[in-house]
Amino acid sequence: MTAVDFAAFVNDLATASGEAILPFFRTSIGADDKSRGGVFDPVTEADKAGEAVMRQMIRRAFPRHGLIGEEFGSDHADAEYTWVLDPIDGTRSFISGLPLWGTLIGLERAGKPVYGMMHQPFTRERFFGDGEWAGWRGPDLKGKGFAERRLSARACASLADATVMATSPALFDGAARAAFERVCAQARLTRFGGDCYAYCMLAAGHVDLVIEAGLQPYDIVALIPIIEGAGGVVTSWNGGSAAKGGAVVAAGDRRMHEAALKLLAG
Repeated sequence: MTAVDFAAFVNDLATASGEAILPFFRTSIGADDKSRGGVFDPVTEADKAGEAVMRQMIRRAFPRHGLIGEEFGSDHADAEYTWVLDPIDGTRSFISGLPLWGTLIGLERAGKPVYGMMHQPFTRERFFGDGEWAGWRGPDLKGKGFAERRLSARACASLADATVMATSPALFDGAARAAFERVCAQARLTRFGGDCYAYCMLAAGHVDLVIEAGLQPYDIVALIPIIEGAGGVVTSWNGGSAAKGGAVVAAGDRRMHEAALKLLAG
């Protein structure tokens, strides 16, 4: 099977997880802290419900596939096909009532991300890609149902014209903070917040760079095929694969990516 063959099933996963998660949004839902005394790392019943329903569907449809999820860990992660799930990427925004979160559904084949979707059930948007093509589906702003279009990252040759995003400055410390600030010092605009939404805005042509550190595979695997399908590039800070997480830089323009890598390396 090709990645495209899984597209309909990924849409079903998005629909089911959205139905499990959305009733909790902007309610008085509580959050537990997974950090064990570190930086607040919340998890809610919505996170657990969303991942549980996706895992059940995958197990029924593809019992030989592997699973990696934020809430329930890994299962047969060495399988040829592995699903990488983050039911709510941006739980801090979720519990704050902000719609800057999304469900990440990624598929790897032999360790390479081959298909991904970011679903935001509150705004009813879906960003998806297979590394060669990326698209968006959401409400038509003219009020005529839903629209779909191809995503295309924008050209940006100079950092002086670039918009840079990161989820939080708290992601960076020590040398990483200094490296990040070197890039921001040359950029036109730096914005924080957004989690997975920032990467989708890059694929849609509204942001030029996303720079983060401390990511897990479930934070980035689903986003790689979307960014690449829109013509962008995403790697680790040393130019390698971003699929394992860690320090990641995504750019809509390869010239911007090269400039950022040089500054991040000092």
